[in-house]
Amino acid sequence: MPWTNKWFQFTVLMTLAFVWGSSFILIKVGLKSFDSIQVASLRIGFASLVLLPYSLKHLKGLKKKDLSSILIAGFVGSLIPAFLFTKAQTQIDSALAGMLNSLTPVFTLLVGLLLFKTKFKLSQLIGIILGLLGALGLITSGKSISLDSINAYGFLIVLATLCYGININVVKARLTHLSGVQITSLSFFFVGPVALFYFLTTDIQAATQNENWLIHFGAIALLGILGTAIAMLAMNTLIRYSSAVFASSVTYIIPIFAILWGFLDGEIITLFHLLFMGIILLGVYLINKRKA
Repeated sequence: MPWTNKWFQFTVLMTLAFVWGSSFILIKVGLKSFDSIQVASLRIGFASLVLLPYSLKHLKGLKKKDLSSILIAGFVGSLIPAFLFTKAQTQIDSALAGMLNSLTPVFTLLVGLLLFKTKFKLSQLIGIILGLLGALGLITSGKSISLDSINAYGFLIVLATLCYGININVVKARLTHLSGVQITSLSFFFVGPVALFYFLTTDIQAATQNENWLIHFGAIALLGILGTAIAMLAMNTLIRYSSAVFASSVTYIIPIFAILWGFLDGEIITLFHLLFMGIILLGVYLINKRKA
């Protein structure tokens, strides 16, 4: 596939935006029957099962020097964010979750600056500040902006985007000699059993009491297979052939789809939400801005 072609990279970026922009509403559907731990565990579990043939194929070629980075990709890049997002969405709308997800490029650059000595411009530093201010605004805004309206669950998504930022930098700095298939399949090989263990500790029977639980189960399966396994394959390959910041810019478009799904599902989206999301995206733009 023409991964080095800029137009192909842009097409992959747009497809990922749609898939991940739809993931928030799928989480919301799954939570109608299953609790947050079950949704996250099943999501990772389905992804791990789909990737298992590739995991076994590449396992024997895994080098000791790559193991720590693969574990970071699995746990920090996938497992922990999956649990953070589902827990957050028990208390916040899917559209707001999609908006806060826009912080990923902000933390990608911030982690790069602090841990990987990435070079930066003043405009990018301003972008980081705007992104963090926009996120704070989203977390404190409802129908009005007030410290009394802070939804602490929003910080769980902020933490998840920090995890994504760490993962993107690690993949770009240490794993570019591996293919996207190798990185994704091997990382899920290690997190799959952990997710299964967590799922088995929950009350599975209670989840099946809802008469529509199979529909909700199907939403989680779609989330795990398409929105996690296949999407992460594409994302890790994109990181390998492009820049870390370009790959993380998928979050430009993700909120559009997240807001659309939330609106169709009757969620309340205020002007304050759109304003602060715009501030975050302005920050992301400054982070990605290139000199003429």
